[in-house]
Order: sequence, then structure tokens, then C-alpha cells
Amino acid sequence: MAQLYKTIGLIGKPDHDGATATIETLHEYLIANKYCVIVEHAVAQSLNINNLETGNLTDIGKQADLAIVVGGDGYMLGAARVLACYDIGVIGVNRGNLGFLTDLSPLDIIPPLAQILAGESRSEQRFIIEAEVYRHGKLKSSNSAVNEAVLHAGKVASMIEFEVYIDGSFMFSQRSDGLIVSTPTGSTAYSMSAGGPILTPNLNALSLVPMFPHTLTSRPIVVDGNSEIKLVLANDNHESLQVSCDGHVILAVMPGDEVIIKKSDARICLIHPLDHNYFTVLRNKLSWGNRLY
Repeated sequence: MAQLYKTIGLIGKPDHDGATATIETLHEYLIANKYCVIVEHAVAQSLNINNLETGNLTDIGKQADLAIVVGGDGYMLGAARVLACYDIGVIGVNRGNLGFLTDLSPLDIIPPLAQILAGESRSEQRFIIEAEVYRHGKLKSSNSAVNEAVLHAGKVASMIEFEVYIDGSFMFSQRSDGLIVSTPTGSTAYSMSAGGPILTPNLNALSLVPMFPHTLTSRPIVVDGNSEIKLVLANDNHESLQVSCDGHVILAVMPGDEVIIKKSDARICLIHPLDHNYFTVLRNKLSWGNRLY
């Protein structure tokens, strides 16, 4: 039978013993089964394997049919932001804590992986968002986020003031520590910790979650996923301001700037085992109750 995937990229958290061991196991299995394997540069340096074919995330996105990311959700997010620009499926192996995005267990990885490589799997498209900072009408910086874009001050517990517009219509003004704009994927991350709603991944929606608002009536709200969200920073903000994308990429914001957050054209294609169930993941990760009988 012809191989469904021919070239597979291996990506992992550098200098992490567990991730290194898992990637060595995966590489041995894939090479033995005649797959072409590209190992991401950063983790390749810690592997005890000769004659590795290596490349960066862009190389893997361009050349591979499938990428296997070994690490926690944070590392998965970093890889996914790059790989979303390419036509490639992504599998996550959990070497972190919660692991909402990383399905496979490193303790029993080969049997489910073999089924996926044989085509016994399901795929799922997740959208990502773009955050753009405009100053005097000119684009100053931008980046993408899989989970969320967060407007906040540069230091802890510092109140800022801003206006929110949805598709050009004024929604509200607010004094708070900031605002979280979350995708369904990110609804179980920072947004959930701030009291935001959990959105199932198939929803075309974005949630706006205020961070410690200076009013008791301010509540999270869910809007259409195709909405353009504009945040206008008041001129009398005196603190250094930031927009954080997935907690890693920081965009500097000044008083008077405008921040545009909207859906990106890029998509992440997640590959799951056939027995993957989103509600089972939620129940296990969040310690929800099982069936009564």
C-alpha cells in the first residue's frame, strides 16, 4: 500500500530529556518504515543520531506532509504559528503539563502513530488570528496567535483605558488591566483562567474577556469569528503598553495607537487518532465528573 505521508518533520523542545528521547524513538521507527524524516535544527543538536536531515520550521512546512511536535502546548503553539502558513498536518505528543493540543502520550506512541500513518485518523481545521498595531494610520507591527492576543500594560496591576469597536461599531470603553481576545483553541488557556467561556473548536467565534475591569457590570462576550475587533488606546495612558500573541510574541503599543485583531487566512490542520473526543479531553484535563452510571 502506498504511503499516505512520505516526508515527516520532527519538532521538539530543545534540551528537554523527555522530548529528546521521544524524537529519537520516532526517528528510529520512521526511518525503519522508509519515511523521509526532517528534524528541526534546534532539537537535532541534542540527538545522538548520525546523518540527520535537518531544517528549520519553514523548511519542514514546505517539504513535509506531516509534522510531529513533541512538547507542551506552549511549544506546540510556537510551531503551529509557523506551520499554519503551509499545507501540512500537525500531530502533538505531550511532553508538557495539560496538553490540550498534544494528543499522543510519549509512553505509548508507536501504535496510535502507526494507525495515523495508515490513514486511520481524523483531521480538524483550527483558525488563528492576526494582531496589527497602527500608529497615525500606519502599520507598525503585526503577528499571529493560535490562542489569544492580549492587550495589557507593561507592568503588573496597571490600569489602562481603551475603546472597543466591532466591525467599525462602537461597543464600549473600559478601564481595566487589559483585554483578552481568544480563539476557540485558546478558550481553554489564558482566557479560561480569566473567567472566559470555553468555546468548542468547531465554532467560528472569538471571545473578549476583560482583565480585572474597573466595573462590576463588565462581562466576557462572544462575537462572530469573522468580526474585525479594533482597540483604540486612550491618549492619556501613561504606561508602556503591549499586545502579547500567545504569551510569547510582544508587540509594543503607545497611547493613541489602534490595535486590529481579526481572523487570519492561515489555518492549522490538526491530525487526531480516531478515538479522539474533545469532551473527553476536557473531562480529563479539567477533572470534570464522569457518568453517574
